[in-house]
Amino acid sequence: MNDTTLAILSGSIGVLIGIVIMTLLSKLGLNRDQQKAKLLMDEANLKSENLVRQAVLEGKTQSYELKLAAEKEIKERRSEISELENKLSRREDNLNFRDETLTRKEKQIEEKNNKISEKYSVLEKMEAELQAKIDGQLHELERVAQMSANEAKKELMEVVEKRIQNEITLYIKEQEEQARSKAADVARNIIGLAIQRYAQEEATERTVSVVSLPSEEMKGRIIGREGRNIRAIEQATGVDLIIDDTPEAITVSCFDPIRREVARLALEHLLKDGRIQPGRIEEVVNKVRSELNETIHKTGEQAIFKLGIHKVDKEIVSLIGRMRYRYSYGQNALQHSMEVAHLTGMMAAELGLNQALAKRAGLLHDIGKSLDFEMEGSHIELGVRIAKKHGEHPVVINAIESHHGEVESTSIISTLVAAADTLSAARPGARFESFENYIKRLEQLEKIANSFEGVDKTYAIQAGREIRVMVVPDKLDDLGCHRVAREIREKIEAELTYPGQIKVTVIREVRASELAK
Repeated sequence: MNDTTLAILSGSIGVLIGIVIMTLLSKLGLNRDQQKAKLLMDEANLKSENLVRQAVLEGKTQSYELKLAAEKEIKERRSEISELENKLSRREDNLNFRDETLTRKEKQIEEKNNKISEKYSVLEKMEAELQAKIDGQLHELERVAQMSANEAKKELMEVVEKRIQNEITLYIKEQEEQARSKAADVARNIIGLAIQRYAQEEATERTVSVVSLPSEEMKGRIIGREGRNIRAIEQATGVDLIIDDTPEAITVSCFDPIRREVARLALEHLLKDGRIQPGRIEEVVNKVRSELNETIHKTGEQAIFKLGIHKVDKEIVSLIGRMRYRYSYGQNALQHSMEVAHLTGMMAAELGLNQALAKRAGLLHDIGKSLDFEMEGSHIELGVRIAKKHGEHPVVINAIESHHGEVESTSIISTLVAAADTLSAARPGARFESFENYIKRLEQLEKIANSFEGVDKTYAIQAGREIRVMVVPDKLDDLGCHRVAREIREKIEAELTYPGQIKVTVIREVRASELAK
């Protein structure tokens, strides 16, 4: 063998030896792993047995505790059932006792009913006998008096009615005179002081809106080609333009004073600008309407500031400003309301009442006139609706609905507002009406007075502020005159609409004359 062969053999032997050694080592490692696994299995079995024993012990403990709790609950339930049985037993005893009591009472009531029936039958017999005796006496009285029972009753009722009517009229007259004697001096002083402290200029503005023109040629420009300009103005403002023979003037007609004012201002602006065409007209009207709304709100704020009133809703402020363009019998509604507020506040101060609340009631008493040309209902109904909507004081609401006497006053301030309203409306120069309405009112006054029995002649004097009624002396006595005067006053208040107040005077005069020959 050569060296190469030896080397190969020695290498092969080394490899074999290494393989053998590796095999031995792997067997030894496997044995060690198996031993470790066996130890782990033994430990796991031991732990599981311990856990099982512990779980069994805990289960037995819990079952024992549950058993004790169940026995305790059963014991409590049995005790409750026993108590309920005792209560039911007691209630049953009570019911038996009540049943016996009711039975006894029923027997007693039955006995009483029998007695009442017997007495009722006896009373019926007695009533029949008594009625027979009364009929006999009435027949005898009719024979003696030669008058039937109905005739006697009628005559007696007439005498009693006449006597009672005279007594009532006399009592009313005495009470009125007594009230006047007590209240006249105090009321006269209070009203006199209020009028003396407040002086307001007379209303000079009227409801007619007239726009002056620089020349007659301007009428043609306002009318426009085929009337397009005037149609555009009327459509944008909602008014009627009256172009007649009046020189250099155009009349604006509309039931809504706000629309009428918008039209007037827009016309004046167009006349100054000189550009009168449909597009320009619409632009100017929108601008004027926006400016007028701001003016209305500022007017309301100024009125509230002058009166020293606070915390007024913005909508009410605007409504107050709108009264600046509302007139009643020619009297400006805003000036009238401020005048009433001043007078009411002064009279309230004299009586020691809340002056701020009195002024507020006076200012808002005609607030419905701001909307009565737009919404249905009287200015009183609209005013009450507005005041309630904005949470006004109950005294203010009552002052609004009672200042014309349609509802009774519930406070002294409401009465003062009604008095101030009359003072403001009735003073000379405050209001005016058309001649035609004036004549109709006088005729209606005289017609109302002439409709009463016993009236001879009637005269409406002092521009309809007083009516004098001449009565027939033989038909009406002095007390009857007072009754007729009161009834005429009530009928005038119910049927007529008039500014201020009307005095009713009934005159009874007896004249005796003889002719000496």
